[in-house]
This record gives sequence, structure tokens and C-alpha cells, in this order.
Amino acid sequence: MSLTMTLPIHTPVLVKEVTEALNVQPGKRYVDCTLGSGGHAAAILEKSLPSGQLLGIDTDPEAIKVAEIRLRDYTESSIFVNDNFVNLETICKQNDFLPIHGILFDLGISSVQLDTAERGFSFQHDGPLDMRFGPAQELTGADIVNALPEDKLAQLIRIYGEERYSRQIARCVIRNRPINTTLELARIVGQVIGSRRGKIHPATRTFLALRIAVNRELENLVVALKQTINCLAYQGRVVVISYHSLEDRLVKEFMKRETRGCVCPPGTPECKCEHVPSLKLISKKVITPFLGEIKSNPRSRSAKLRVAERL
Repeated sequence: MSLTMTLPIHTPVLVKEVTEALNVQPGKRYVDCTLGSGGHAAAILEKSLPSGQLLGIDTDPEAIKVAEIRLRDYTESSIFVNDNFVNLETICKQNDFLPIHGILFDLGISSVQLDTAERGFSFQHDGPLDMRFGPAQELTGADIVNALPEDKLAQLIRIYGEERYSRQIARCVIRNRPINTTLELARIVGQVIGSRRGKIHPATRTFLALRIAVNRELENLVVALKQTINCLAYQGRVVVISYHSLEDRLVKEFMKRETRGCVCPPGTPECKCEHVPSLKLISKKVITPFLGEIKSNPRSRSAKLRVAERL
């Protein structure tokens, strides 16, 4: 069996839409801030032949290993960095990879991470309540669940998970501490919510909230998006795929702000911000997968793609 055939499988979302949104062209430079298994990167490299270049970033060292194997035919055109995209500008400078003609963020979690029990992301498999994107991170899901006071835990689950039963869940968690495995936590949340969740698993929102908190996903996204302005060349594009409302709202607000002139608070009699527009929207409407892709890859159903171009 070939090495490629033994690689874990992750189906990238909106591949055609990504390359079109990035306006991938031969000889240009692109950054994949969430390299994963290299699916989007392969499509970008293929379309940027013969002399295009790609810098791939991922917090997960296992993802870097998989991508290096999958993209071995593009070794001369690729640089892989095991780091967090919150350090985007520094990474690009260190690798002499500026200016950039396209930057991609495919947020969230990969199928490989979700399906690996020991990573602790899924309530479908029993494993340690870890949830870290990379092993260098110190804080785990178990740390949060077992250390936060009840009010702080309820607030975290309510804000990050948009969970209406956050107080009841936090109260039940406190009563059942210590909690160290995914199925322990899923069972406790299930006791609170029962069958009231509808089509999704009762623990979905709680697990999402913990994952976001462990990996500082929203904070890191805000910092990284700001850095794209300094990294992009004229007419370079930033493309972001998000999977839940909190991420999408941040992306939408960032792009909206950077397409405007004045960003002074409403009612300010005279502009004092001196803000200059740095982006223009390429598509005012959010881009979502077609029904055919959703049927073949159900995890794509919540994907939303937004794209803007550097002025």
C-alpha cells in the first residue's frame, strides 16, 4: 500500500470556491493559515503552477507531518510551519514570504482531529478531555471544567457555546467533579438537557464552548485578521471559512470595518479616527456549499465563506 493511501482522510470544504475567491494565479504567493491535511493547499499549489509558492501554518504538528507527505510533489514550492496563525506576520517575515497574494483561514476542527479519540474533541469517542489543537498548549478542557467556578463556567458555555442551559450544565458539572474524559462530560450534559436538543447531540454546544476557550480561537482570529492587512499585496485577497455564528460575526465585522472610511462611533460630529479603507468586498453575500457537497460531506453544511481584496 502506498504511503499516500495510509494517510488520514479529511475532505476539504469549498475547494473550488476557495481557489476562485483567492484568485489563484501562476507565480503568486499564498498562505494557508490552517494547513490541516493539505487539501486546500494542494488545490492552491496545483492552480499556481509552475512557479507559485505556498506557506502552510498549523498548530498541530501531526497535521504538518500529514501535509508534508501529501504535498511532497510540491516540496520546492512549499514551506510548512508548526505555529499558531496568531503569529502570521512574524512567520511571514521570518520566512521572507512577503508580500502575499492570498491568505486562507479554514477555521474550526478537522475530521482527523475530531475522529481521534485521544485528542478529546468528540463526545462520540471516549478519551481524555484534552481539546488542544497543539501539544505545546498548556490549558486543556479538563483544566477548565475542573477549575472554573460555577458562574464563570456557565458564562463560558453560554457565550462561546450559545447554550441556553449553561447554568444548569455548570451546576451539574460542579457536582460531578473531577471530570476527566469526554464521555463523562457528555453524560453529565445529557442528564441536564435530555432529549430537548433536537437533531444535534445535547453536548454539542458545551464541547464547542470548551474547545474555543482552550484554543483561544476567537481572540487569535481577531489578532490574525488584523495582521492580514500588513501582509497582503495590492489586490491580494483574504478568504475565511467559518463554521459557527461567533466566528462568522467576527469575520463579517472585520471586513465591514476595513471597507469603511470613518469608523468613529455613531453620532460623532466630526471624524477624528482618520481610518482609511484597506479592503473591498469581492462578494457581499456569504458563500455556502451547494447541496451536492453537503450530501457528500455533511460536515460542510455549516460552512460560510467570506472574501475581501486589499486596496
